[in-house]
Amino acid sequence: MALRLIYLIFVRFLGGLALLTRSGIAKDVEILVLRHQLAVLRRQVTRPSTSWADRAFISALVRFLPQARRIGLIVTPGTLLRWHADLVKRRRTYKRTTPGRPPARPTIRALVLRMASDNPTWGYRRIAGELAGLGRRVCPSTVWAILKKAGVDPAPRRSGPSWGEFLKAQAGGILACDFFHADTITCTRLYCFAAVEHATRRVHVLGMTANPTAAWVAQQARNLMLDLGDRAGDFKFLIRDRDRKFTAMFDEVFRGEGIRIVLTAPQAPRMNAIMERWVGSVRCEIIDRILIMNNAHLRKILAEYETYFNEHRPHRALNQASPLRALPDPVDADIKVTRRDRLGGLLHEYSQVA
Repeated sequence: MALRLIYLIFVRFLGGLALLTRSGIAKDVEILVLRHQLAVLRRQVTRPSTSWADRAFISALVRFLPQARRIGLIVTPGTLLRWHADLVKRRRTYKRTTPGRPPARPTIRALVLRMASDNPTWGYRRIAGELAGLGRRVCPSTVWAILKKAGVDPAPRRSGPSWGEFLKAQAGGILACDFFHADTITCTRLYCFAAVEHATRRVHVLGMTANPTAAWVAQQARNLMLDLGDRAGDFKFLIRDRDRKFTAMFDEVFRGEGIRIVLTAPQAPRMNAIMERWVGSVRCEIIDRILIMNNAHLRKILAEYETYFNEHRPHRALNQASPLRALPDPVDADIKVTRRDRLGGLLHEYSQVA
């Protein structure tokens, strides 16, 4: 940078020597042309960028201009003062000899965040007191700074469980259901009804029809109760949206089994996220990749996909296991794998050769 500044001064010095040989009229005309060009550039560029060498050169030469002539520059007097202060700061900056307050150790930060996560009702003073009981005296303001930097809300905002936490805590007793549609090659729209168990992710494809009447939807609810069998008493909640296809007759089937109906908010698919995720999977993997002939064809396709989904497809929520199949024990030796195709090769299942 210093060489650049020296080069810039040398070039400007040579330019100044060249100006001595020119007449006063030529200099005045050039000044007027440069002023007009500067006015044009100001209309196009709001704030030009300058390097530190440019700032130093302008700050040095502007001192020789009268006070009234400094108004038309690309920089203001306040900017010149700030540039000069920055130069002085760089010139007079010394290394700090006495360090400030040392930051909290990573183990303390991790422990504070762990306590805040495990105890939603604890504030920063309560966490500081718990740390003192462990022999770690930490200032409450330090605990507050750690929580704020990590994006953890204050205790009153963390006291109530979120919708996701509620679903995880009650997953063993939650059912979810929804409709989705599929169009045949003749543009006939078929409505499909399915349900999923939150805890096991097991899916029940119950039926499909072109005209979902109230009686038909209620019959699908009865079919679901028959599929669940003795396990129907384990469920306490059924999540559904506010579709008109779900009538009072449909709700009574579940209320008779002691299952409460939980309605999602309007236009809030995340409140039924597991069901929506399955609908997205069946569309992406099957419906959008095959031409559907009729109702019987769709029934066969969905029955095949239901078997594949429940017995083979891995689920992250189940640690890569399937709803009806546990993961085998890890094998260190080399294994032989065979592939089984479903639905004409749209789905592939891999299994170990015995």
